[in-house]
Amino acid sequence: MDKKEIITHLKDNYAAFVQMIEAMSEEDFLFTTDNKWTPGQQADHILRSIKPVNMAFAIPIFVLDLVFGKANRQSRSYAGLVHRYFDKLAEGGKASSRYIPPAISFKRKKRICKSITATIAALIKKVAKYSEEDLDDFILPHPLLGKVTLREMLYFTAYHVDHHKTNIKELLSYKPA
Repeated sequence: MDKKEIITHLKDNYAAFVQMIEAMSEEDFLFTTDNKWTPGQQADHILRSIKPVNMAFAIPIFVLDLVFGKANRQSRSYAGLVHRYFDKLAEGGKASSRYIPPAISFKRKKRICKSITATIAALIKKVAKYSEEDLDDFILPHPLLGKVTLREMLYFTAYHVDHHKTNIKELLSYKPA
């Protein structure tokens, strides 16, 4: 997937997620079962997850190189990255503490949605300034996946929101009619 496709994927996936959250009633937004995160908590988790990615893409390339180094392999494909993520989840991987959301009230829904939209828009602007080569040459640490290329971090960011959108739909399917 090239940079233009990644940007489209980010825009589409985040817009669909935010649209779904915005349309939720208070009952749906706060619904949970079996100690799963509510849709509100999942939205907060998404925001917590994209903020550091947005910040990382603001760091000058030479600093990324100094702090994290360069890739010693080619970027995985989108499907390869998603497969690796599922392998880590199957091994028991979970969100680390800074990404675990507290209880989220319904009154925070609009603010979270607005923040997700603004943060993803800012990230997309930053990504547009990177070259295709930069996306494959430089790395960032991911709390579950380890060192990933910038391209892989964007793949994860695009996929992760869709993963939680699916989780929310599944969760709400358990809601009594």
